[in-house]
Amino acid sequence: MPAPTHLRVEHLEAPLGLHVRRPRLSWQLPSGSSRQFAYQLRTQEWESARVESDQSVLVPFAGPEAASAERVVWQVKVWTDVGESAWSEPSWWEAGLLDPDDWSAQWIEPDETEPRPEPGARPGHLFRHEFALPSGVVRARLYATAHGVYEAFLNGHRVGDLELTPGFTAYRDTLHVQAYDVTDLLVAGDNTLGAVLTDGWFRGRAGAMRLADSFGERTGFLCQLHAHHLDDSVTVVGTDGSWTTAVGEITSADLMDGQTDDLRRRQRGWTEAGFDGAGWAKARTANDGLYADFARLTASPAPPVRGVEEVRPASVAVLPSGVQVVDLGRNINGWVRLNVPADADLTLSYGEALGADGDLDTEHLRGVDFQTGDLLSAGQVDRVIGSGRPGEVFEPRHTTHGFQYVRIEGAEKPLNLADVTGVVVHTDLRPTGRFECGDERLNQLHDAAVWGFRGNACDIPTDCPQRERAGWTGDWMLFVPTAAYLYDVAGFSVKWLRDLAVDQWDDGCLTNFAPDPGGRAVQHLPPELLDQFAGSSAWGDASVIVPWELYRVYGDLEILREFRPMMVRWVEFAAERARTRRHPDRAAARPEPAAHEEFLWDGGFHWGEWCEPGADGQAFRTADQGAVATAYLYRSAALLSRISALTGDDADAERFGLLAERALHAWRSEYIAEDGSLTPATQATYVRAIAFGLVPDDLRAATADRLVKLVRDAGTHVGTGFLATPYLLPVLADTGHLDVAYDLLFQDTEPSWLTMIDRGATTIWEEWNGIDANGKAHASLNHYSKGAVISFLHTHVAGIRPPTDPDPGSAGYRRFTIAPQPGGGLARARAEFESPYGVISSAWRIDDDAFVLEVTVPPGAEADVRLPDGRAFQALPGTHTFR
Repeated sequence: MPAPTHLRVEHLEAPLGLHVRRPRLSWQLPSGSSRQFAYQLRTQEWESARVESDQSVLVPFAGPEAASAERVVWQVKVWTDVGESAWSEPSWWEAGLLDPDDWSAQWIEPDETEPRPEPGARPGHLFRHEFALPSGVVRARLYATAHGVYEAFLNGHRVGDLELTPGFTAYRDTLHVQAYDVTDLLVAGDNTLGAVLTDGWFRGRAGAMRLADSFGERTGFLCQLHAHHLDDSVTVVGTDGSWTTAVGEITSADLMDGQTDDLRRRQRGWTEAGFDGAGWAKARTANDGLYADFARLTASPAPPVRGVEEVRPASVAVLPSGVQVVDLGRNINGWVRLNVPADADLTLSYGEALGADGDLDTEHLRGVDFQTGDLLSAGQVDRVIGSGRPGEVFEPRHTTHGFQYVRIEGAEKPLNLADVTGVVVHTDLRPTGRFECGDERLNQLHDAAVWGFRGNACDIPTDCPQRERAGWTGDWMLFVPTAAYLYDVAGFSVKWLRDLAVDQWDDGCLTNFAPDPGGRAVQHLPPELLDQFAGSSAWGDASVIVPWELYRVYGDLEILREFRPMMVRWVEFAAERARTRRHPDRAAARPEPAAHEEFLWDGGFHWGEWCEPGADGQAFRTADQGAVATAYLYRSAALLSRISALTGDDADAERFGLLAERALHAWRSEYIAEDGSLTPATQATYVRAIAFGLVPDDLRAATADRLVKLVRDAGTHVGTGFLATPYLLPVLADTGHLDVAYDLLFQDTEPSWLTMIDRGATTIWEEWNGIDANGKAHASLNHYSKGAVISFLHTHVAGIRPPTDPDPGSAGYRRFTIAPQPGGGLARARAEFESPYGVISSAWRIDDDAFVLEVTVPPGAEADVRLPDGRAFQALPGTHTFR
């Protein structure tokens, strides 16, 4: 009998530097089996007894806790319906430095002169340290982190393949440490550690407002090397006052503005032993403020950021001005690697669109200062000055850009395609989902949504990879179910949720993006400055909805337990706002509040149904958003009641269940007319009413009919914005209007998804007219939110769906539904999803008017299969064909 496979630790594969002392383990059952009855675990020092259990996902490790820096090698075998398996191939996890006392290194800072350069123009600083080692090193680890962005070097080699370390977190409370295996980089005798440090998110110009110094005015670096010898002794080398520092070839680096390298300033050999460091200053040690808090050092639960793919340009055009424009052929996040002509002085500007003259257009990417209304620079400009040496390469690893096009100014000769390489940079997420069908434009739409997410998954889920790069909560709330079909986003989301949780205000309010550079301190600013940045319904409800969606997909009940305190405080905040605030228009029309208004959330600022087609771009700021906010109050209270029941918090389950009932009554009292119509009479209102169960069951069909009329009256065009778009097509399909859902999906006049494809989009646009009929660009051309429509391709076209309200025995796709709903003239479709239990697939075709469905169910799971003609079957593990 085969052995278990796909061993995982928490939500990672063989993690190095893990900060969980006794992690949870997962495996997939041997092929050919259906059900597990028992398992046994063993490590190099411990072995369990046979454990009678059918659990194979996130199983708590019952062995001894790992010590700091300890590697645990583990295996599993199982007993299934086909017998006892062999032991699995070994896997492992290795602990990081788990306790603050494990650190003997000191934080060091560069020797910066005062006044410091302006934000966006600050240079990269170098650190170096030489040390000697005896022979016989058998294992070596480097642990490193920074206030800023760092690269580490050892004996002339770049350490690891990670990018933009240590990543973006709520640094005041959480700072991630990276662990590297550097065994093969050490030598007997003299060795040299080095690092490059730039502002990064910590001190650079970040976010929509381009504010600098948000987490501090000083950058710092911390590292500690552990070299283990044959005799079990350990040599520890860390940052301290003996390190030296200088300014290197990076003369400026900013994540938003770009990077400038003057290769004439390159200090060759500075990361190698024997380098002449005359002129280098002593690094400054620091132990005040955040530097004193080693308890905030931990490991990321997410995979790291890497350069995950390289893209060769589709073309290089030389304009009459001599400027050259590189077209990568698709929109990405990252940078370019450029072969630098000798003595060149090149300026590289990055963007997503070209003007009518073929030159780069970045006007649509300029942000706005929310306080003054002034336009901000589009940023994204790199510069490289050659040293005159042949064969030099420029790769700006201390910035990042969202772009398809690169405008290169200053080259004396035309560049070749081979001179430029696009480097795709984002969190190295494990792909889990695929979709393909008989319509090529739908395939392109799916591809654009995938690339849109990839462009916005650089350590945190962002809104766009150019203008703002902020972790807007509402965007991830609405897209996470779709993202979970494409990639394993469990650890990625947990990392982000922890930042959201630690920045929660004293009153339970949540800011609209995480991490928030202002942190909890901003709650004390005047309300008029805060209203647009905190406390919006839907955006704050990410605190409830994102963990719930992760539980549905991954079956991780601990996520609900960890973040339930945040959820409770948020829902209590929302309920308090509903109780104490009224919208001025309602107060004027009804001076004496109706009884149900105690649970009607209409006061305060809300983003509402952001980016509805044709909506007034400014009216939302003062509009009554009670229909949206109260709907989300009900939704979150109801989910929190269910979550509390799952976690055993029965009193809260009852308390929030009652709040949900009262919010639902308030919504129905205020927004359902006597004839059953809804206000406001928008597609979004009707979609949300059905999706959230806001209308009584006896009004559901009529509500769906009214939604169809709104769609048809709009010329069968989408009329939803951010929040309702993910639900639009599923709601239509699930209420008997599958034809309308497909008509919207295949609509190819503006506003529509296929308009984007027909106009050349390779990622999803922020606005429906991102490239208008005249070819002019508007707003961001890489915003994943509207791409949530492709979840319909997985859930309805292919038909793969997790339970809506799973208990622990069915969550994580242990039980799921396959219910394809063909339409729109499609003759075939196929989707695969690698669930925690293994690969699920649904592939259907229509042969001579006969529907044929092939389904694969992984071991340990089962599926409810529903055919378009209404027949239903239960499918056990294996591959099945239904006709």
